[in-house]
Formats: sequence, structure tokens, C-alpha cells
Amino acid sequence: MKNLTKKIVVFFTAIFLSISLGSVSFADGHGKKILFSIKGPGSGNPFWASVTKGAEEEAKKLGVKLILIAPPQEGDVQAQINQVEDQLAKGVDALALAPGDPNAFAPIVDDAIKSGVPVVFVDTKGINEGVTFIGTNNMNGAELAAKFICDKTPKGSDVAILTGIESQSTALLRRDGAIKGFKNCGLNIVATQTAEWDTAKGRSVTESIILKNPNIKAIFASNDNMGLGAMQALKDADMNDVVVVGFDATPDAATSILKGEMTATIAQFSYNMGAYGVKYALELANGGSIDINIDTGTQLVTKANANDFK
Repeated sequence: MKNLTKKIVVFFTAIFLSISLGSVSFADGHGKKILFSIKGPGSGNPFWASVTKGAEEEAKKLGVKLILIAPPQEGDVQAQINQVEDQLAKGVDALALAPGDPNAFAPIVDDAIKSGVPVVFVDTKGINEGVTFIGTNNMNGAELAAKFICDKTPKGSDVAILTGIESQSTALLRRDGAIKGFKNCGLNIVATQTAEWDTAKGRSVTESIILKNPNIKAIFASNDNMGLGAMQALKDADMNDVVVVGFDATPDAATSILKGEMTATIAQFSYNMGAYGVKYALELANGGSIDINIDTGTQLVTKANANDFK
């Protein structure tokens, strides 16, 4: 009889544990489909590669089915829109979105929310009211870069700004932060031009800027791709004393800084953007509530700490 009692206790304990573990798994993400749309492919772009890695590892940890999509190239907004609409039509539980064009995506986001699909913005803030933004405080990061340049450059010096795709809030905030920082310390902004986040365009735009402004002392590039392009143009022109500060702290930028080429960059923690995008999209899918702004952080990277970002 004692053995029978023990067997019954063990049997019901096993059932209880099975139910408990099953409910924990479901709460964590079991059965949930999270759509994560980024602005560009990870291949060839360390920033998006890091976002992707963060999203994939967090999804695995939480037991989420992750559907991660990207257009063939950054800036192909229509392709990104088509991808998102296609996946939403198939059915997902939440959407983490880095919008290539916040205005173009606004009605899609509204429709998703109306249909019961919660949305979070990642990296680039959208224009929809009440939707959480997960990413860098881009204006503060650019001001940090500008302050560093101010400390390295005599008052009244000529400086330039390379901006990203100007339909994106990320690009505008970094531009405005740099302008504010430069004006505060009395530097003379001789050019503010887009190079659309691209290395080759960063090089060609810088070539044009330095041709017209040979006395330029510093360039703030709104991402490292453009900063590396600017650095190449300056090397070609034998202008090796110009201060160049980027944004992203990619491994290539860190290597350039350690070589004494680029001067500095601003780290934004792209891995966290991917991980937090999945984490907080799941939180909403499970009926929870989250803060309206989730800052993933920034840090100045110079030769002193660039090894940490290689």
C-alpha cells in the first residue's frame, strides 16, 4: 500500500511539474511569433549584424519563434513595406520594427495595432502616438561626439557633418545634436550633407567638401560607414590631421581608431536593440505594459577603449 501511495504521489507531482513548466514556457514565449523588421541586411553591415544576433539569441532564450526580415539594401523602403505587410497577413503576435521611413510606415503600424498586433520601434523612432521606442538617444550621442570634437579643435574652426538618410529620424536627430554641440562651442559648420549611411558616398561627399573647404579641421559622420569613407578621402588628400568622429562603434571603426586613423566614435549598443526588441515585443504580446522610451545607451570610444569594440 505504501508503494502504491508513493507511486500516486510521484505521478501527480510529475503532472504538476509538467503543467508548471509548460505555463512558464508559455509565459516566456512558447508559441509566440515575433516579426522583426530591420532596415538593411546584416551581411556587410556590422550594425545590423549585431542587431540580428541580439534578436536571435534573445528569441532562443525566451522560446520565441522569430521571423527576422530585411530589404535587399538599406533605403529600399518599398521592399521593407512589402515584406512587413506580407508577414502581417500571415499572422504574427507582435512586431519589432526599425522603419526605413517612419512616415511611410505610419499607416501600417496603425493597422497592425488595430488588428491586435502590438508594435515596438527599434533604432528609429516612428511617428505613431503611444508606440514604444527602443534605441539610442541619438541627439545626446551626437552632442557627445560634438563635445569631443570641440575639445580637440580650436574655437572658430571649420567643421562638417555627414548625415544619414534624411527621411529617418535617426539621421535628423544625430544631425541636430551635432549642430547644437558645435554651435555651443563656437565651431563653424561649413557643410551638412547626406551620404546616406554609405561608405562610398561618405568618401565622395567628403572629397567634395574638402575641395571647397581645404581648411576643415573636423568631420562628424553620423555612422561609422560614412566616417570610414571620409577617412579614406582625407588620406587620399594627405589631410591626416583632420579629426573624424563616427557613430556606431563597429569593429572596423575600432580598428581604424587603434591605427590612428579615425579619432573616435560613439558606441550604441546594437546587440541590446535586437535583444530588447524581442523581449519587449513579447512582453506586449503577453498583455504586459512597457515604458514609452527604452534607452539602450551610448559611450564615447577612443584609442583608450577601442579594443573593447573590435
